[in-house]
Amino acid sequence: MCPEKLWPVPEPDTYSLERCLLQKGYQFVGGLDEVGRGPLAGPVVAACVVLEESCDYSGFVDSKSINGAQRSRLYRELQKNGARIGVGMVSETDIDRINILQASLLAMKKAVLAMPLRPDFLLVDGNQPIPMTIPQQTLVRGESKSASVAAASIVAKVVRDTLMDQYHLLYPEYNFQQNRGYPTREHRQAIKTHGPCAIHRQSFKCVREYIVKT
Repeated sequence: MCPEKLWPVPEPDTYSLERCLLQKGYQFVGGLDEVGRGPLAGPVVAACVVLEESCDYSGFVDSKSINGAQRSRLYRELQKNGARIGVGMVSETDIDRINILQASLLAMKKAVLAMPLRPDFLLVDGNQPIPMTIPQQTLVRGESKSASVAAASIVAKVVRDTLMDQYHLLYPEYNFQQNRGYPTREHRQAIKTHGPCAIHRQSFKCVREYIVKT
């Protein structure tokens, strides 16, 4: 964690944190976010993004506030405009083994390790630092405060949604293409009717009660 105050209050824009850190001498400021803490199925996916300093950061907002087509377009823009991107994921099996909080932090660590370059400062969504020695600052509701964190939320969401589309083809009875593994009424009913499938998180309520003991 950075021991000093990083930016003035109120922040003038969503790139002010990154700009301040760059002025302090950091070169590669990475935003970190994860998607998939709440679903009953599938992995948790995290992304780390270092934006180009000259990019138009204004379009990068919380992935939950825009639709799928907008997220896909912004993801393509990130790839086209030279953003450095790393993605990490932790499977449903490991989520059951270590719990969802630890799995989310591990996914973010994996995202940093997957980067094409090593960030020298991290802006981490939430209130928990990730287990790395890189200087970092946690940001509650970070997607609204940092364009890099918002970009990471978009990448993680696009990657996870694409994966759940693939799982939908394997397990169409759960309609993962629509619910993305989240505990909608329809999804809970499908688990009750068909039982859990291979990608359901067995430690989660609404799943574990339908696991057949052998």
